[in-house]
Amino acid sequence: MTQVRPTPGASASLWERDEELAAVERALDALCADESSSGSLLVVRGEAGLGKTALLAETRRIAEARGCTVWSARGSETLSSVPFNVVRQLLQPALLSLMPEEAREYLGDWYDIAGPALGITEPGERQADPQGVCDGLVAAVRRLARRDWPLVLLVDDAHWADQETLRWLAAFAERLAEQSVLVMVARRPGETAGDGARHLDAVAAAGSSVATLSALTPQATAGLTRATLGPHADAPFCREVWAVTGGNPYETVELLAKVHDSEYEPTEAAAGELRALNRAARGGGLVARLETLGIEATRFAWAAAILGTGICVDLVAELATMSPDEAVRCAELLRTARILTESDPAGGRPDGGELQFVHPLIATAVYNSIPDALRTAMHGIAARVVTDHGHGAAVAARHLLEVHPDDDEELVEQLREAAREHLAVGAPDAARRCLERALLEPPLPDVHPRVLHELGRATLLTAPATTIDHLQTALAMPGLVGDERVDAVCRLSQALLHNDQLEEAVRTVEAEAARHPAGPAKLRLQAVQFMWEGIHAGEATSPGRSARLAELARTCTGRDNPERALLILRGFDAMARGESAEEVAELCDRSLVNGRLAPGLGWTDPEWGIELPMMLASAYAYTDRLDRAEALYNEALRAYESAGWSGGHLALAHAYVGLGLRRRGRLREAEASLRKSLALAERVGRRLPLHWSATCNLVDTLLARGHVDQAWQIAEQYGFAPPYPSTIVLPDPRSVRGRLLLAVGHTEDGINELEAAEKAAAVRGHHNPVLVPWAVDLTRALANADPARAARLATEARRHAERLGTDTAIGEALRCAAALETGQRAVRLAEQAVAYLEASPCQYEHAAARIEYGIAARSAAELRRGIALAQTCGADGLVLRAETALAAGVV
Repeated sequence: MTQVRPTPGASASLWERDEELAAVERALDALCADESSSGSLLVVRGEAGLGKTALLAETRRIAEARGCTVWSARGSETLSSVPFNVVRQLLQPALLSLMPEEAREYLGDWYDIAGPALGITEPGERQADPQGVCDGLVAAVRRLARRDWPLVLLVDDAHWADQETLRWLAAFAERLAEQSVLVMVARRPGETAGDGARHLDAVAAAGSSVATLSALTPQATAGLTRATLGPHADAPFCREVWAVTGGNPYETVELLAKVHDSEYEPTEAAAGELRALNRAARGGGLVARLETLGIEATRFAWAAAILGTGICVDLVAELATMSPDEAVRCAELLRTARILTESDPAGGRPDGGELQFVHPLIATAVYNSIPDALRTAMHGIAARVVTDHGHGAAVAARHLLEVHPDDDEELVEQLREAAREHLAVGAPDAARRCLERALLEPPLPDVHPRVLHELGRATLLTAPATTIDHLQTALAMPGLVGDERVDAVCRLSQALLHNDQLEEAVRTVEAEAARHPAGPAKLRLQAVQFMWEGIHAGEATSPGRSARLAELARTCTGRDNPERALLILRGFDAMARGESAEEVAELCDRSLVNGRLAPGLGWTDPEWGIELPMMLASAYAYTDRLDRAEALYNEALRAYESAGWSGGHLALAHAYVGLGLRRRGRLREAEASLRKSLALAERVGRRLPLHWSATCNLVDTLLARGHVDQAWQIAEQYGFAPPYPSTIVLPDPRSVRGRLLLAVGHTEDGINELEAAEKAAAVRGHHNPVLVPWAVDLTRALANADPARAARLATEARRHAERLGTDTAIGEALRCAAALETGQRAVRLAEQAVAYLEASPCQYEHAAARIEYGIAARSAAELRRGIALAQTCGADGLVLRAETALAAGVV
């Protein structure tokens, strides 16, 4: 049964909170018992004033009494637009207590990624990846938790936390099992919407305990009243306290403090005064009470509410235009009136503030009491004050966002600088808000298109449709010229691509290229056009594209990046079309500088993007140059991990590393890498090309391993089925799905899917039998039902394989031909397949060919050699087939 009185020494707001405190005690018991124990998360929900803050304060007291390290932070209604505000409060004090060398040692590779977001180091020159920064913050807590165990994290008013903090908190909650930390989050219900609400729901879903606080009962209110005013408080007076406050603990405490200050006797005769006293404690009554302290104290309180954070007496004095002595006097008046209080050093606030509001309700009431025009003007002054004190454009931007538009050229430049700072620490949403506000000023005519260009770059990865509007508007205005205009056109085409408007992306760069004379700019636009056409999975958007690309690349020597890009595109196109592998490799080699990607074409270079080096590596992968392909794929993985890019780029890197391992025949490692890719791709979103890449390659690898049920489960779970994406996925998803359908016994559907793959490949002119491997599977599927057609397909596959000229392609074509034959002809073809695939770098195909040869030749020795190879690859299905053949006595 719930007790009425709180524990001795606890806050009055803790009455009737025994169950919540018991949950805290249990969580602390588990945390302190074992350094390797899993973390836990407690969520406390309740309306304003129901005691959430008091519960967190009591948790701190109990935890510290047990020897725990406690870090805390608090959201603020007026600071919710400041990126990383709450997570900085939480982590920055602990990191600033370390020497820079120590902080770098604890955070390791994450120092340069998460450090700028936490404000402990300067950001790099490039735009930070938001997902990478989020993961870096998760890693930062994990590493610091090992140093400071047992660690307790307290987050108050999470409904007012900034989006970046909420994203981190949701990610941290998902991985809490990996770290021994107790997290306690307090929030109001229904105060957030959109992404913020989604993140808070994810936090609640991960919570080991979710408590919803209720108001005090009349019995508890009476107990609290008598504990505060004396046991002689009579029952009618106590009932009126409950009726006036509704059992709200904060209002009850404030009301009883005013009864005490007014020296009223707690009897029925004084009960009639309670409503007037309660009105003075909140809303308009609080404002009226503030005004009784004098105009100077009111100005001080207003200035403190405008600042919201970092409330220092000297800073408030400057904003309120008063002398330091007057400011000190006003601060004391407001402390006495229970409006402001000294900052709690134990709270670990990093903003250097000396003061804070007693309660968020008071801060909100004071802020809203400032006349609108004056509030706007004060924000403008605050922006100058914080800038003069060295806090930077990003800090000032919070105030600039509140200023009315007024054709202020300087304000536009400040907001552009703030946007650059936000992007550098991984806060694109904050950058977007700054640039959108700059447009309202508005900028000067020659600056306006540049702001739109910058806004388009800021929203490219998060809102491609919005980016399209911004960049199209910018390009329609005078002002963007030269390289800046070319960059805007290329980024517009990228946004169109991401928005599944590939044909419009092609037309956009094609039209812009026509406006330019011969030179680097025109060549870059042509290369981008060919790139988008090259990854289009549907019908060719430009007739004669391959011939024109070949003609253009023929004159390229690789002297600059546009020429190198064209060489890569020509190499990829030739590989996909099944042209000579030697010529493909020669084209690709000419695009490199000393065997490496040229500066400006690297994995993290923004000008050309990820598509170009991926096409280069894949051209090598599907022409048996696996060493070169794997070197590039692994370089991508290292580059993205080092730069902290853990969103879509890292998902693709893992997918292509998995593809390389699959081609090599290292199937176990391929599966592990592809599962990582799929987990990352899930965080970015389904039905995107990167998600298709991860899923398609994982299904293909599981089929190679012989894990058919798992492959089908992945396909069903992640939607690996038509409609297919408009961009190319490697290997061809129709071919892989057709093989899957055959493997699970859906023969007719599998044949239909493979025939669709055949038609799609013919339209695109893609005849590389390894890249689009429909022919081998369709031939085998038709061997009994339509042997004549199967024979024609096998002959055609052999012709395409010999044109490509790789050992893998020819060996696979011979395996296919052998499957249609019997007797000594089947043995000879199988033996030839083994010879070619033994020279191939693709060990899985070699193992399959050797087992098929062993069965055809009835050779136990060949079967055992095949089993050894298959076991090395992790191809359990091949091992089972060979062992079954041995057991059946076919030799």
